[in-house]
Order: sequence, then C-alpha cells, then structure tokens
Amino acid sequence: MPLLRLFPTLGLFPSLGRLLVLAAMLLAAPAVQAQLYQTPGPATPATKDQVQLYVPEDKEIGRISLPDEKLSVLIQPQGREWREFRSHTLRLLVGGLVLAMLAALGLFYLFRGTIRIHAGRSGRMVPRFGGLDRFAHWTTAVSFLVMAATGLVLTFGRPLLIPLIGHPAFTGLAVWSKSVHNFVSVPFVFGLLLILVLWVRDNIPEKADWIWLRTLGGLLDKGGEHPEAGRFNAGQKGVFWSVVFGGAAMALTGYLLMVPFTVTGIGGMQILHVIHAVLAGLMIAAIIGHIYIGTIGMEGAFDAMGRGEVDENWAIEHHHRWYEEQRRKGLAPPPPQAAE
Repeated sequence: MPLLRLFPTLGLFPSLGRLLVLAAMLLAAPAVQAQLYQTPGPATPATKDQVQLYVPEDKEIGRISLPDEKLSVLIQPQGREWREFRSHTLRLLVGGLVLAMLAALGLFYLFRGTIRIHAGRSGRMVPRFGGLDRFAHWTTAVSFLVMAATGLVLTFGRPLLIPLIGHPAFTGLAVWSKSVHNFVSVPFVFGLLLILVLWVRDNIPEKADWIWLRTLGGLLDKGGEHPEAGRFNAGQKGVFWSVVFGGAAMALTGYLLMVPFTVTGIGGMQILHVIHAVLAGLMIAAIIGHIYIGTIGMEGAFDAMGRGEVDENWAIEHHHRWYEEQRRKGLAPPPPQAAE
C-alpha cells in the first residue's frame, strides 16, 4: 500500500496502520463529497479531457470525462413531472377521452338508433371504392388498431394487467407489445401515404361542407333528409384530415422516440412522448366514432369498404351529387323506369 511505503514504521503494526488509513479516508470524505455535489460556480475553462455542462439552476450537475454531456445531469426536476404525467395524467386523459366518446355514442344510439336508409334498400349497387382504395383503408385501419391496442397495454398495463396476470407475464407482454407497436408503424405510414395520394383531391373543403356542418349532416333528422354531398361529406373530410395530420405527427414523434437523443436531449424526448401520447388518445377517440358510424350507426355504410359498392338509395340519400356524377359516367345503374 502506498501509505505504508511512505511510513515504513506502520508496517510493524498492521492493525494500527489500517486504523490510521481508515481515519484519513473518513476525514477526507466530506471534502470529496463537497467537490462532487458543489453547485457550479462561474465558468472555468475545461481541459481537453474534461467536459463541463452548464445548465439552469433547477438541475444538479456534475463533471464528466465523457463526450456525452447529458450524462453529467444528475437530477432533472422535469423528469419527475414527466413521470407524473405518464403514470397518472396520461391514463386519466386517454381513459377519459375513450369513456366520454363511448358514453356520447351510447346516448346518441339511444336517441337516434341506427340511421336507416329512408327509402329502403333498392337492391341495385353503385361502385364506390376500388380494390386499391380498400387496400389503403384497411392497411391503415388495421395497423392503427394494432398500435392502439399495444399502446394501451403499455399505458394501462401496470395498474390493470399486473394484478390479473402477474409481473412475469406482463413483462413478456409489454416487451412483445413494444416490438409489435414499432414494427406495425411501417404499414401504417405506408397506408397513410397511399390514402393521401388517392383521396386528397376529393377531400378539399368546399362551400357545401358548411351546409353539412350546420345541419350535422342530417344525422339528427329522423325524416331521412341529408344535405347534398360529393364523394366525401364534411364529416368524412374531417376524419380524413385528422388521420393524415394526426397520423403524420404521431409517426414523426414515434420514430424520434425510437432513436433517442438523435435530434434532442432528455427534455426534448419527454416533450415528444407527451405529444405522441396525447395525439394517440385523441385519435383513438375519433376512430371509435368513425367505427360506430361505419357499422351499427348507419345502415349500408359498411358496404362501401366491405364490398366496395353501396346501395343506390344509400348513395342518393347521403352522397347525391356524387351519385349523379357516377350516373353521368355510366358507373351507376339506370333508374328502374329507364331500364323498363
């Protein structure tokens, strides 16, 4: 030991030597601790082997010899705020949005029921979406639903699933959910780009959309009156642009989270997570409404994406202008009197 070399006589008394060395270390500990946790003073030139990071006063920092400056941050108060958001606020927000949407749809169904085709089904079908349209829609829809399910597992899994399946099973499920969530984002973005190219021309806002919005598309009118609309009405245009912009923002923030610290630091990563999570909650609630209208909420609506064609009376009632355009192009069947 170096100290024993400096004081050879201590070698004659090993126990005494060890006690003196221990005492010296205890006396030096406060000075070392003060140097490690001392609040940084005025800036001093850093040597080539030492990197010093200066941050706001609400952070505790140290000195490191590594080139990665973020490693010198010992305490970040914003991290506690982010953890509180992820563990409590986010769950309340997403859960509240989903439950509020479900409650609103339940009340609407009790008041309005399924929106029927007022004239009844004619039995004559009008082509509405081709194979490529439906491929783009279902690719985007299925991948989004998978990402929503896996994201909800990661968000609500600890309080809801661990008591049911235990820690080991939830750990495996969480790891699997994270991998699937990241992988499925690729077909989601592909489908998103495809529907943008295919449908953007028909989703440009127009004057007729204001009439649809003022009357809520006739959804509350049990007499079967619906405002005239083209291929997409104002409600469908709202869903389209929400999916395009919301999906693009979610994809961007999600991919940045998958490559941490590439373009931002710790604080930026936390902000990206907040944006990604809030957008996910809003989109999940919106898509629940979209699924309701496309299934039990409106008779004949599912045929558009399910079969690629819709009943003629449905087309006349909900998209009369588009139906007339299809007739002029010879894509819609002629009226019965003309056929006779």
